[in-house]
Amino acid sequence: MTIKPIMGLASFAVGMALLSAAASAQTRPEDTEVWKPVPAVVTPASAPGGAPSDAIILFDGRNLDQWVTVADKSPAGWTVADGAITVDKARGNIETKRTFRDYQLHLEWRIPADIAGSGQGRGNSGVFLASTGSRDQGYEVQILDNYQSATYVNGQAGAVYKQHPPLANANRKPGEWQTYDIIWRAPVFGADGALTKPASATVLHNGVLVQDNAILAGETVYIGKPAYKAHGPSPIKLQAHGDPSIPISFRNIWVRELTPR
Repeated sequence: MTIKPIMGLASFAVGMALLSAAASAQTRPEDTEVWKPVPAVVTPASAPGGAPSDAIILFDGRNLDQWVTVADKSPAGWTVADGAITVDKARGNIETKRTFRDYQLHLEWRIPADIAGSGQGRGNSGVFLASTGSRDQGYEVQILDNYQSATYVNGQAGAVYKQHPPLANANRKPGEWQTYDIIWRAPVFGADGALTKPASATVLHNGVLVQDNAILAGETVYIGKPAYKAHGPSPIKLQAHGDPSIPISFRNIWVRELTPR
């Protein structure tokens, strides 16, 4: 009567040994190494904030050849001097000649040192990650002076306007250059125009994460609720806001197209 349990234990031990051997055979380093496809080679810039080798240069300090006036698609008429673009509020918004879907965007902006005003009337502008109309239609990441200046939090610098407040206030003081590094994933629409995947944005403001894969409820709007309307690849737009403060400036703008997910 005692033989069966002993034989059972022996069989169990043999089975466990076989399982252990099989598991060991499947966990060699080579079993989890992936060799193809090989990632494309991209040469990084020699200085922080510089454009990598596969970037499309949208502004390098010399001219606005990559931009047009949004209203009539005429040449962009903002001022270019000393390596920077200064907003011309009378001429309105500008946008890129090229259209984009998913991308990585770098741009730098500066609030004038002698900025005046308060709240939304203090260095107001914005970058629209997809421009979908002749005015302020699209998806805006807000630009504003929030260095020791308060406003509604879903409208301060680093906000996805009226949708997502920034995770931190990373503003530099007026007169200093600031950076946005943005990963934009455009919305996807079906053949019938219905939304199949919403847009998302990740934003670093001066190297600080302020939007972490924020999911957009639709285009950003000043009044009312956001909503989507079907569109394809779209320009990137810079805003000439109508607030009374003196205009802001931009420099070093480049974009890397990303494969849609």
